[in-house]
Amino acid sequence: MAYNSHQRWATTVDQMGREVRFPYPPLRIVSLVPSQTELLFDLGLRKRLEGVTKFCIHPHYARHAASVIGGTKNFDFIKIRAAQPDLIIGNKEENYQEGIAELAQHYPVWMSNITDLPEALDMIRGVGAITGTTHLAAPLAATIQNGFDQLLAPALVPAAYFIWRKPYMVAASGTFIDDMLRRAGFINAFAHLGRYPEVTPAQLAKAAPARIFLSSEPYPFKEKHLAEFQEICPQAQIEVVDGELFSWYGSRLRLSAAYFQTLQTTPAAE
Repeated sequence: MAYNSHQRWATTVDQMGREVRFPYPPLRIVSLVPSQTELLFDLGLRKRLEGVTKFCIHPHYARHAASVIGGTKNFDFIKIRAAQPDLIIGNKEENYQEGIAELAQHYPVWMSNITDLPEALDMIRGVGAITGTTHLAAPLAATIQNGFDQLLAPALVPAAYFIWRKPYMVAASGTFIDDMLRRAGFINAFAHLGRYPEVTPAQLAKAAPARIFLSSEPYPFKEKHLAEFQEICPQAQIEVVDGELFSWYGSRLRLSAAYFQTLQTTPAAE
C-alpha cells in the first residue's frame, strides 16, 4: 500500500461495524460498486480514483478515468495491487465475502451495508467523512432527503418488482428496492418473501398486483416482455422502469423521488 508523508492515519467504523484504519485523506481509491463510484466522482474525487469495476458506467467516462479491476464479484487482484490503493470502498451485498476478506488482508477496506434510504444517506455522509469531502456529501444527502420528504405518496398500491427472467425473480423484503417501492407509494406484493426469491407464474397470478415493474437492470427487460406478464396478470398495469433509480443508492438518488412521482401519475404506455 502506498503512503504519502502528508497523510496521517485515521480510524473509522464502516456500516458493517468493522474498524478500518487508513491513511487520511486517501489519495488512491478503488471503488468496487457502481453507485458508489458515481458518488465518488460527484464528490470531486476523479483524480484520486485508481480503480473501478467493469459495471461502473456512470459517469460515462468512469472506466477510462481509472483502471478496470474486474467485476463486483470477481476482482482482478493483480490490477488492484497495481493500483496501490490506500482505501478500497465496497458493499456487503454487491461484493463477495471471499474477495473482500482477501483484500482486507492487504488494504484498508470500507464497506457499506444498505437496505433503506437512511442507510444510503449515512453511506453518502460516511464516504464524505473518510475522503475529506463532507462539505459536498452533507448537502448532497440533505438534497436527497428533501426530495423524498416532498414525494407525495398516495395510498399504497400492490406492486411486484421483477429483476430477472428465466427464472422469474423479484425484489422482496429486506432489500433497498423494497424500501424504494414503499416510499414511492407501493406495497410489495411479495413482501412476505425475503431478499430476491424466484417466483412462479402461478405465484404471480395469485398475488395479483395492480402494478408490475420490470427493471431495466440487472436483467435487460424491454417493451417486448410486457405481453408475457400481461398474460399472467391481465388486470395489472405493466411497465419497464429505470432500475438504476430504484437500486442505485449513491448520488443518483437525487433523481429518484421525482421519477417515482411520475410512476404515480403517469399511466403505462398502451
